[in-house]
Amino acid sequence: MKVSDIEFTSGLAQIVDAEDLEERVLLSTCTTFAVGGPARWFVSPKDEQTLIRVIELCEREDVPYFVLGYGSNLLVSDRGYKGVIIRLKKHFSDVRFDGTSVKAGGGASLKRLRTTAWENGYVGLAFAAGIPGSIGGAIYMNCGAYDKDIASVLSSVTVYQPEKHAVATLSAAELQFSYRRSILMDTHWIVLEACFDLLHSEDPAVLEAEKKQAEEYIQSRKQKQPLEYPSAGSTFKRPVGGYAGKLIMESGLAGFSIGDAAVSQKHCGFIVNRGHASADDIYRLCKAVQKIVKEKTGFVLEPEICFLGSFEE
Repeated sequence: MKVSDIEFTSGLAQIVDAEDLEERVLLSTCTTFAVGGPARWFVSPKDEQTLIRVIELCEREDVPYFVLGYGSNLLVSDRGYKGVIIRLKKHFSDVRFDGTSVKAGGGASLKRLRTTAWENGYVGLAFAAGIPGSIGGAIYMNCGAYDKDIASVLSSVTVYQPEKHAVATLSAAELQFSYRRSILMDTHWIVLEACFDLLHSEDPAVLEAEKKQAEEYIQSRKQKQPLEYPSAGSTFKRPVGGYAGKLIMESGLAGFSIGDAAVSQKHCGFIVNRGHASADDIYRLCKAVQKIVKEKTGFVLEPEICFLGSFEE
C-alpha cells in the first residue's frame, strides 16, 4: 500500500457517495456461511464510472480489492479482508427488457431475474429456483442444477476489464464455459450486465408449468439439503466418475466435525455451520475431507466454494 489508511479513505470519499462507503464491515453479515471478519473498506459504486474510478484508485495505490456478490459461494477468513470489498448489489441490480432480450445487472439476484422474467412472460429459468447468489457470481462459476446451467440461457455479458481499462461486451461462447467454470476465474473481469435468451410466451399454461417445475425444485432442495444451517451450498465440485456427497458418505464422514463446522448428515456434499463455527473451522474441515476422501477412494475433491483472506491450517 502506497498511502496511509486515512489518505486512502479520503481518496475513496472523493469518488464514492458517503452513503455508499463504509469501513470495517463484518463480512459474516454478507455471506451465507455467516462467518468472516471485517472488510477494511466496503464500497457500493453507484454506476459504471464510479466502479472504474474505485478500481483505478486501488490499482494506483496498490490496495487489493474483491467484487462480492451475494456471498453464497464464499468462505471469508476470520481475519477479514485488508482491502476494498466492492459490492454491486445496491446499484447494479436492475432487470429490464430490451426487445426480445432480458437484461440484468451483475448485482441482481437470480431470484429477482427469475420472478421479473415471469412477470413479463419469459420462461427458461426454472432450474435456478432456490439457487442463491448474484448474476455476476452465477456467471463467474457457471452455476446450475438439474442438468442445466447459466451458460445455457446466457446470450452475452458486458464486463469491465481492468487490465485494458475498457468495457467490453462478450458472447457466451467467449466466456469459455465448462462445468462450474468460466474464463472469469482466470481474469479480473467484472460482470456489469448480462443478457439472457429466454422464451417469451403469451400462453398462461406455459408460465404456470414453469412455476410448478420451479416449486418442485425448491421443495426437493428443502427435503434433500440442510437449508436449516448456514452453508455455501455444495462444498465440492462433482469429480469425473463420481459424486462428491456419495464419496464423502462412503468415506464415513457423515457428521464429521471440527469445532462447530460439520459435514451434513442430511447431504454429505454440504459443510455447514452449526451455529458457532469459525472460518478456520470450516477451512480445516474442507482440507480434512479432501485428505480422507483421497486416502479412502482415490478421488481428489476440488472445492466449489471460493476462499477470501488467510486461513489457519
